[in-house]
Amino acid sequence: MITLIGVGHVFKIADQVKGVILGEMPGAVCVELDPGRYYALSHPEVQRQGPITYRILSLFQRRLAKNFGGELGSEMLAAVEAAHLLGVEALTIDMDAKTMFDQVRREMPIKERIKLLLSAVTGMFASKESVENELDNFSENEEKYLKEFENQFPTLKRVLIDDRNKLMSTRILEAEARVGNVVAVVGEGHLDGIRKLLVDRNVQLVRLKELQSGEAGKRYSASKDGKEVTFSYQYQ
Repeated sequence: MITLIGVGHVFKIADQVKGVILGEMPGAVCVELDPGRYYALSHPEVQRQGPITYRILSLFQRRLAKNFGGELGSEMLAAVEAAHLLGVEALTIDMDAKTMFDQVRREMPIKERIKLLLSAVTGMFASKESVENELDNFSENEEKYLKEFENQFPTLKRVLIDDRNKLMSTRILEAEARVGNVVAVVGEGHLDGIRKLLVDRNVQLVRLKELQSGEAGKRYSASKDGKEVTFSYQYQ
């Protein structure tokens, strides 16, 4: 069994994420982090350097997180904490950030770099309402949204989304092969892409909107031993 939890890094959903994981009682918890980013989140007092665009985006995310009443990356730390409470492995399954941005820097054409930098600077002034509208647009038609993103930033789409989806799905499968029941906490934008790569597996999804609304009694269906089993759980 694989449970994919879709999150947004700027939202106050840490308690909900932890509650879902504790309710599932998995044999391992996978998080969309690499060891370096996990260290940075768990040691915020340590200053880290990176590409200018990455630093701008990080600053933008931290500002938005405050607007939404949360802390950047708190849902990932909550997932790791849930794993520790259950006494199971917490696995970092994402691509190394330095490797990822080195690849982007090598392969991204100058025109795309300029568009990205302008987009990042413009994003610094985005309001809470505009972010919520973008999230709604994404939720209504994810495929169309990602296609538009690919048209604007093809290199970013391939490296930051497609390549990472492949890597994370492989590592999720490796964890499932070892422990059987796995929960993976990934960005909502990765949820459907990873789900498609796990097409032959028994997978259930928990969407960001469900976490944000505190939806209770959500029912999931899964097959076991050839039988369809329906169950529900509640999270606050």
